[in-house]
Amino acid sequence: MATIRVPNEVPSPAQDSETLKQAIRGWGTDEKAIIRVLGQRDQSQRRKIRESFREIYGKDLIDVLSSELSGDFMVIISLTFLNHDLRFFLKRCDLIELQKAVVSWTYDPAERDARLVNKILNKEKKKKSLENLKVIVEISCTTSPNHLIAVRKAYCSLFDSSLEEHIASSLPFPLAKLLVTLASTFRYDKDRTDAEVATIEAAMLREAIEKKQLDHDHVLYILGTRSIYQLRETFVAYKKNYGVTIDKDVDGCPGDADLRSLLKVAIFCIDTPEKHFAKVVRDSIEGFGTDEDSLTRAIVTRAEIDLMKVRGEYFNMYNTSMDNAITGDISGDYKDFIITLLGSKI
Repeated sequence: MATIRVPNEVPSPAQDSETLKQAIRGWGTDEKAIIRVLGQRDQSQRRKIRESFREIYGKDLIDVLSSELSGDFMVIISLTFLNHDLRFFLKRCDLIELQKAVVSWTYDPAERDARLVNKILNKEKKKKSLENLKVIVEISCTTSPNHLIAVRKAYCSLFDSSLEEHIASSLPFPLAKLLVTLASTFRYDKDRTDAEVATIEAAMLREAIEKKQLDHDHVLYILGTRSIYQLRETFVAYKKNYGVTIDKDVDGCPGDADLRSLLKVAIFCIDTPEKHFAKVVRDSIEGFGTDEDSLTRAIVTRAEIDLMKVRGEYFNMYNTSMDNAITGDISGDYKDFIITLLGSKI
């Protein structure tokens, strides 16, 4: 269930393009106008706006937004040095996060995910943190089979390399083996399941865990080929037959800690994606400071899919409103954009 609210009467892509052009013309940028247009348009409408903008003005809307908002950054930076005022510094930070969020939202979803994975894989070896690699698991296990194909196609088109090839050449074994398996899968996407297969494959998973072989071909075969619905049935069979959830058994298995962690994320994403994203949101705003990149990723990627369910799971898990928790942790135009995607009006 999506949270974005598209108006009953939507201007034409050409009209929206004109509004955006006016918002970024001259000295300064009308951030509120940009938020009101792009934050209340669905994927198809945003694609048409981008096409229309290029046709009318001969420029890519993504490039223009990045350039114009970056121009505002330089103004704020200059004012910061001149005034030594914390307000200017905070405004600068707000605009940076707004730019990243708006650009991410404006991209076609497959291109957005392809660029995100490429950014992770191109990091220096020591900067390829486990948290970054979990994002690749997230994309592979919480999106539709057709979307994952579109991501792989976009990756080849944008970066002159297959996604699988880049993973394999950038990461050590066995992490590369797991991530290539998950990223290259094409799952059956209907809810038909087979209880007998679930019991058999639960036993195969149990055997691999008992033998401390989390990268066993059986594990990867099952997680990388079965439908989401079949895997959920298998996880239920696992708990029923062995008295413990599979993620707890994986957690207690000795060996490669990173592999263990990525497998747990894969299981969590497959079994309860809404809880996964509720946790991403919670982790992004807990403690000192905000992880805006993670918060933006969660809101932007799920606003048209299941963010309403994520909101419900957040309340069940943390006994508080997700919207209130988010809005209490961020500010400015970035806040306005995020709450727009959550369905509020600014």
